[in-house]
Amino acid sequence: MTDHTARIDHVVLWVSDPIASTEFYEKTLGTEPVRLAEFAAGQVPFPSVRLNEETIIDLMPQTMAARMKMLPGAVESAGHPVNHVCVALPADAFDALLGRLEGSAVPVSEISHDSFGARGPARRSFYFRDPDGNVFEARHYD
Repeated sequence: MTDHTARIDHVVLWVSDPIASTEFYEKTLGTEPVRLAEFAAGQVPFPSVRLNEETIIDLMPQTMAARMKMLPGAVESAGHPVNHVCVALPADAFDALLGRLEGSAVPVSEISHDSFGARGPARRSFYFRDPDGNVFEARHYD
């Protein structure tokens, strides 16, 4: 990649069961597991899921909180409330996600229209929770 525009590389979510969380994101968002076999074998501390070629979501076990020493107070970040993470999708992927969530009996919010985001007003958006209570917004623009 030669474009030097700032981008989000990864988001780290605290989860109680990284393997179950990986399965949830694979089945609902259609993400690809990253390092899942290595995590299950005890070779890496957490698995991830690939959102796109540039962005992953790390699924950090809450049991790792005591090892978070990169900054003062980092240990206390486990369970720290994040309002939500928003994923922008093409319209067909948005509809497919909504269908998979509803088919899996995952509660979703009502559909909103014209909510503001990084690319301006989104045509449609909705919210849902993962198994650990992390809130996600799904949206599409045009």
